[in-house]
Amino acid sequence: MVDLYNFLAGPALWLTFFIFFGGLVFRIAYLYGLSRERDRVFYNHMDARWAFQSIVRWLIPWGSVSMRSQPVFSLVFFVFHVCLLGIPLFLYAHNMLWEEAFGVSLPSISDSLADTLTIVFMVCVAFLLIRRLVRPEVRILTTAWDYTLLLLTAAPFVTGFLAYHQWGPYALMMILHVLTAQILLIIIPFSKLGHLILFFFTRAFIGFEMGGRRGARSW
Repeated sequence: MVDLYNFLAGPALWLTFFIFFGGLVFRIAYLYGLSRERDRVFYNHMDARWAFQSIVRWLIPWGSVSMRSQPVFSLVFFVFHVCLLGIPLFLYAHNMLWEEAFGVSLPSISDSLADTLTIVFMVCVAFLLIRRLVRPEVRILTTAWDYTLLLLTAAPFVTGFLAYHQWGPYALMMILHVLTAQILLIIIPFSKLGHLILFFFTRAFIGFEMGGRRGARSW
């Protein structure tokens, strides 16, 4: 297991980063070229002010009419994304690895706070999963792949939590933690999870269309 972990934390990790960043760049370039070909009218109404407002309004809780119409879901959705991005970036153990590898690191949160946020994140995952199962209008649009993506998103947090508390075989939990995180990063550029970065382009384009072209708010 030691050799497997060293492989995952070494060559496999660099390959994962290459696919993740390369995949995002490729997808952005591909979609940009496609939009230039099929939706050139958008570029006739480019307006930084409308794009900025469209992005910001959807980045804050209840910043849009749509989110205010579903206040509980919007709050859970917002907390889910804050934890999803914040825990891996600011976890002390992760920053130690960045410090060792590159000599730089981000500000770190305490282990106790990370622990609490991980539990909050898992509650949010449970809420989103149950919502997909019990809301007919959501369930009908949900595929098996959607459930898989949600569970895969949760997997690195669950295995990391178990490893930190040493619940179950520690070596196995660490391997699963690293492996599921790498699988998730590889999938992101080529799935719906790509909205991690594509969200900003989508909201900007909607701002161009609704604001720059029609003079109407998109939030």
